[in-house]
This record gives sequence, structure tokens and C-alpha cells, in this order.
Amino acid sequence: MKQKFIAFLRNRNVIGYAISIVVIAIISLAFFYPDAIEGNQLRQADTLQGLAVGQETKAYADSTGIHSRWTNSLFSGMPTFQISPSYPSNSLFSWLNTLMGLGLPSPSSLLAMMMLGFLILMMSMGIRWYYGLIGAVAWGLSSYFVIIIGAGHIWKFATLAYIPPTIAGVLLVYRGRYLWGAALAALFATLQIFSNHIQMTYYFAFLIFILVVAFLIVALRTRSVRRWAIATASLAGAAILAVAANLPSLYNTYEYTKETIRGGHSELTSSAADKSSGQGLSRDYITAYSYGRSETFTLLIPNVKGGASAKPSKGEFTMLSLAELPEVQEMIADGKISNETAYYLHYLSQYFGEPESTNGPVYVGAIIFALFILGCIIVRGPLKWSLLIATILSILLAWGRNFMGLTDFFIDFVPMYNKFRTPESILVIAEFTMPLLAVLALVRLFSDPRPFVTYRRPLVISFGIPALLCIIGIIFPGFFGSAIDANTDQLLSALEQQMAQAGISTSQSAPFIGSLTSTIETLRYSMVEADSLRSFSLITAALFVILLFSRGTFRRGWAIAIIGCLILADLYSVNKRYIDHESFCPPALSAADPFPLSDVDRAILSDTTSHYRVMDIKRFWEAAPSYHHRTIGGYHAAKLTRYQDLIERHLSHFSQVGYNPELRFDSLGLALTGGDREMLDMLRADLRVLDMLNARYIIDGNGTLAINPDALGNAWLVDSVLWVDTPDEEMDALSVIDPAVTAVADRRLSSVLPTPSSPSAPGDTIFLTSYAPDRLTYHVDTRDGGLAVFSEVYFPWGWNVTIDGQPAPLARVNYLLRAVSIPAGAHTVVMTFDPQSIHTTSTIARIAVILIYVLVLMALAAYFTLRCPVKKFNDLSDE
Repeated sequence: MKQKFIAFLRNRNVIGYAISIVVIAIISLAFFYPDAIEGNQLRQADTLQGLAVGQETKAYADSTGIHSRWTNSLFSGMPTFQISPSYPSNSLFSWLNTLMGLGLPSPSSLLAMMMLGFLILMMSMGIRWYYGLIGAVAWGLSSYFVIIIGAGHIWKFATLAYIPPTIAGVLLVYRGRYLWGAALAALFATLQIFSNHIQMTYYFAFLIFILVVAFLIVALRTRSVRRWAIATASLAGAAILAVAANLPSLYNTYEYTKETIRGGHSELTSSAADKSSGQGLSRDYITAYSYGRSETFTLLIPNVKGGASAKPSKGEFTMLSLAELPEVQEMIADGKISNETAYYLHYLSQYFGEPESTNGPVYVGAIIFALFILGCIIVRGPLKWSLLIATILSILLAWGRNFMGLTDFFIDFVPMYNKFRTPESILVIAEFTMPLLAVLALVRLFSDPRPFVTYRRPLVISFGIPALLCIIGIIFPGFFGSAIDANTDQLLSALEQQMAQAGISTSQSAPFIGSLTSTIETLRYSMVEADSLRSFSLITAALFVILLFSRGTFRRGWAIAIIGCLILADLYSVNKRYIDHESFCPPALSAADPFPLSDVDRAILSDTTSHYRVMDIKRFWEAAPSYHHRTIGGYHAAKLTRYQDLIERHLSHFSQVGYNPELRFDSLGLALTGGDREMLDMLRADLRVLDMLNARYIIDGNGTLAINPDALGNAWLVDSVLWVDTPDEEMDALSVIDPAVTAVADRRLSSVLPTPSSPSAPGDTIFLTSYAPDRLTYHVDTRDGGLAVFSEVYFPWGWNVTIDGQPAPLARVNYLLRAVSIPAGAHTVVMTFDPQSIHTTSTIARIAVILIYVLVLMALAAYFTLRCPVKKFNDLSDE
């Protein structure tokens, strides 16, 4: 075994892959130099949002060592399963993230992780190290990945980084390396799922499914179904282990999703949610951020739609306006445009694609694009067809609302598809399949000493088509769509109306509007022309290198190296458009408080009497207030459905009409009738909802702080219960009842929620004595017993209630809140959020992780003792 290990280390391809790892480390450090080395940080928007909503549980963990599964920092309380999903079993494999990042400082470690994962795929396929390095660079520097680093989508990035080595395991098992393939698939699928971006994992399940079917077709044709069945069973076992290793996150997220807007629609028949998609998100929400059909050409020409709307800059996202283009100053200096025209250019984005903004296009590289087409022609086998089909499918699905026939089909008939939004993100499949097939094309191309002779026609087609598209972009940039997008059209229309209102006639305004429109078109089309020329130059340069190699001018090594350098230079320079040195904050600023206290914050935090909530009307949908306060609002993509119902029915009105405590005065309603009276009653009901959520402090739209003396506190005893039969009736009752004295409840809960026998007696009290996010302790003293209502969001599982140490049932009232029936006398009520499912699933996860490590060790032992011959990748071809 020792001799075989030494022989392995001396293998030239192994040495080459070791060199490749060093090159990857250098590229990763260079791309973020000097910021990664100096400790500068991006302070990405999504990272800051996660920091804000997770601050309460982080502070609690820092002080107690306990990881709370519940937080009150947003939406009046919710589980943390999708905020900070940390579980005991995670520590058994999370260290591998550091190893995959080569120990580099962030964010260089992320880039290294992405490229190293693809390199593992290349090595498992038996690809020569220099081809593997080119593929790793092409995949790792695909523009979308650098863009999501800038946006702070780190867990999405990590999930994608582990896709290639997972696919490596899939391909290995179908090449007859069952143990090695299963071990690799299980290990990296575990890390992939651990990264907690199920949407990305779900998308690549499509590719794996296509691969499995493709290899089945080959097995049927070659009568090797038994080998296919063994391989598929090996993969199934690996998948079970990976899922089991992440069971705490997966199971609890799955159960939690059922209670959120991601998992099902409201029980209210009058909900504004779109019912057409069954259980899941509405179609409009699902198809937000769809890729435009012509925008797909960004795979070849990055600025075919103007690039990005904004880029990170010193911890903020700054708009990339047309006024920032260097051509604008030249046009002003030459007198081609006026200063007034230039002024309006500040309000127009360089991006002119879909109505939503973007942080940048999906660009795989001009040379990779051409090589991908070449691979579609000259590469043989089930892998080629799988990659081609997956590429086409991902592009069509990325169109989303622009190709609703296919989108509707997937929403209605493909399991779980309606749980995810932003269809353009499925282009990550194309970003994987195109470099992979491009590398396979390079391998086949340079295996021939005279490729231009052997593959003349495929080369003309594969390089000619993208070159022709680039020529069209140079000569007719409008071919890819109008430069006047919907957002620009709205601005021009608004400007025209303003000028008309100012008394400027159409004959006077028309020349200015026309000049501005012409300037916009000139600037945007110039971006298309410039990048079309750029891509054309790269394609022709790569084709010229292939021609020179074919004629014997270049040796194979030099030709491959030049093409690799062209690909690196192409992607490296484009990505620098979206993250550069100016995107980073210096260490001093990075270490500063990301959410500095305002005078209003200090005033609220000076109240240390008890647990209360804050309603920030202007920033209701923002994460920042959650950093310092337990808030009524917040930011999260998977909030509880019942809370969303309450927002739509009551809380959303405050953003329109503000907060006015004088609405409570009876005198206001005396002179009102009809619709005005109905509006007053609705607004008063909204105020009572704030009261029952214990909103002691209100920050109005102007930032002014108001104290709400009518907030009902942490808990109170009600005199009566109004029983209803439907969720609609329960919600409607909130517009009628006074929650201080009456609770409304679903009649189905009557067995655990008895009606109070009498109103609460004078002197009956209930108050909070101890607060932690996942543990609330109350003292209650009643003469006759009664029903206690708590200003805490009800969740159907995980919360355990005891009265004097004895278990007690927890019920729901007021559509959203918790309630407990209290016996007569003095008692201690404790609520603890400790789902049993976490303990059970964590035990299973530990066992699964140990089995995965055993599987990896067995595979290594078998590799160095048995040295089973590795089947070539095209041994499974359909030739």
C-alpha cells in the first residue's frame, strides 16, 4: 500500500493537479488583492440583513452558550430554522469548508472553494490536469458567482461550490467505481445540503435526474442494466446518508415551511394570495426576476443589456447610472449633449433588461460559449446529451414569465417547483454544463494533431455562430432589443407630464425628450457594441490559436496554455466590473457597528423594565431595526403565513396612514357615517392589533417616537371567549373585539381552551418574570382561575408549557397569539421552545456523518490496495 501511495504521488497528472491547486490559490488571492490580505470586507447587504435578524439569538448564545431556536427580533417572533440553522451535528463536517477554501482569507477562500470543487470533478473523470485547471477557472469565474459574493449570498455560493464534486460522485458510480463514487457523492452532497440553499440543490437535482436517465438508456442499449441498477442504488444510498447527515436542518425546515408563505396559502378565503398555483408561492412571486429572452445572449456578450444596475461600494450598493459612463463627459465636452440632458442620465440605470434590477449578467465567457457549441457537435456519449438537455432546460426555465407555458407546467406538475422564486437563478445549471462540455470539447479537439483539418466544419459552425452574433451586435446593437426599457419609458413619460404641468407645450418639450431618448439609445447601444467587439476578438483569437496549432506553429501545450490564459483574462476582467477594490470597506469601518444607535434607539433601549416590541412604520419591511429591538416588522422570505395574513389585514395600513393615537377617541366617530365610519373602525382595529402584539413603542414615518400606553403587555387575563367556526370569522372578529377583555378562538380548540367561568377578579395578575428568546417565565395569581392570553406568536409545535412544573396544553387565540387555561391560585407558568425533533434528528445525523467518513476511508483503502482500473469517461458512450 505504501508503494502504491508513493507511486500515486509521483504520477504526473497528480503532480499537475497539485500545481493546479497552487494556481487556484494564486488566482483567488489576486482577484481580491489587496483586500482579502488586508482584512477589508464587503459588508454585503444580505450578510447585514442576516446579522440584524440573528443578533438576538447570537447575543443569547454568546452569553449562555445556548443556541435558541426562536427569536422575537422580527415579525413578533418566529423560529430560527431559516435564520441561523446551527445544529450539534454540524461541527462534525463544517471544518471541511476551511479545507476546501485552502485556508485563504475571505472572500478569496470562496473563489478557491468554487474552483477546487470543479477540479475534483475533472480529476475524477480522468481529465488531464491542464484541461481540468481551465475548466475550474471557467466555472469558478463565471460572473454570477462573483456577483453573489458581492451581494452576500454566501450560503448559495457555498452550495454551488459543492455541486461539481457531487456530480463527480455521480459519474464515478456509472463508471463502475461504486464505492468511491458513493463516498464522494455522500460527502459533498452533505456539504452541499449543509450550506442550506435548497433551491440550488433542487435545481441540480434536475441535472442528476437527466444523467441517471441518460445512463439508463445506454444500459438498455448495451444490456448492462444490472450495472446501472447497482450504480443507481449506490447513489440512492449516498443520497440517504447526505440527507440523514443534514436531517436536523431538512426535517425542521420542512415542517416549518408548512406554516410559512413558502409552504402553503392562507386559510383565509379572502386572502390576497394567488390561489392558482396550489400550495406554494403565487405565480407572480415565483416569476419575479425572470431572465429576458434576448437577455440570454449575456452568456456570450456580457453587456448585451447594459450590465448591472448597481454594484457594492464601501458597504453599500450604489446605482450604476448612464451618467457614470466615460462617454458622457466626452459628449458634454464636445457639445453633443446638454448639462440638462446629462442631469437626467443620473436617474437611468446602465442596465436595460427586465423591469427588476440586477447586480450583473450571467456570463460564461465568449470562448467557453464557442467551445460549448463545439462540444455539442464533436463530443459523444450520454454525458454530452445530458449536458445539452440540461442547458436548454435551464435557459427556458430561466425565462420564467417570458415563457409561461413551460413555467406553468413546472409550477403545476413538478414537485416543489412552486416553493422557489427568481427563475433566472436556474441559469446556474448552464453555468456548470457549458464549461464542462467546453472542456470535453478541448480534450477531443487537442487529441487530434491537426484539429482544423479533422474538425473544420464543426469549428466553423461553433466559432462562426457566436462570431456572427457578435458582428450583429457591433453593427446592429438593437437586434438584441430596444434600449428603452419599461423603467426608462416610465421615466420619460413622467418627465413629459411634469413639463406639461409646468406649462411647457408639446412642441417645446418634444425636442428635449427626443434628444434625451436618442442619448440614452446611443449610450446603451455603445455598451452592446463594445462588448460585442470584445467577445468577437476573443473568439477569433482562440480560433486563430487552434489554426496555428493545427499547422504546427504552436505545440499542443502552448496552444492549450494560450487558450486557458485567454479564458482567464476574459472572465477576470469582466468580473472586476462587479467587484473591485472600491467595493470593500477598510478594517476600521468593517469593525464598526453596522447599525449605529440613533437617538430614538437609545430612548427605547433605556426602557429595561420588561419584554416589549417596537413598531417602526417607515422601516417595517427592513431588517435593520431587528438588530437592536424586538420588532413587529422585519425582513425574511419565509415568514409565518398567519403573520402575513395579519400584515395584509391590519399592519400594512400603518405604512399608508401612519400612527395616530387620537383615532382612539370616541368623539372622532360621532360625526362620521358610511365609508368614513368604516375606515375609522378599521384603523381602530389596527391599533388594537398593535396593542395585543405589545407594541409599546411606535416610530412613525417621520422617525418620531411615540409611546403606546395601551399596549397590553406580555400577558393578560380575559373575561370571555368568542367562539367562531372558520379562520375568516376569527380574523374578522379582530376588527370587533377588545382584545384586552375578549379573546376569539376556533371552536375546534374548545377542549383545551375552556371558556372562563367568570370575569377576572380584582387583583388577578399575570406578568413576565424572566425572558429569554426560547424560555419565558410568568407569575400568575387568580382568585377563580381564567384564560391567559400572551402577546407571543403561536406556533403549532416545539413550544412546551408547564404550570408549576406540570405540562399544560397550549392553545391559539386571536388568530395568532398563544393562550393557556390557568387554574385558581398562584402559579408559575413556563414556556420553552425545545422541539423534540431537533434532538432526534441530531442523533440520526451524527450516525450518518460517521458512516460517511467510514465510507470515504473504505474507498481510500480500496483505491490504494486494489487499484481497480478506472473506466474512461467515454466507455459509457453511445457510439
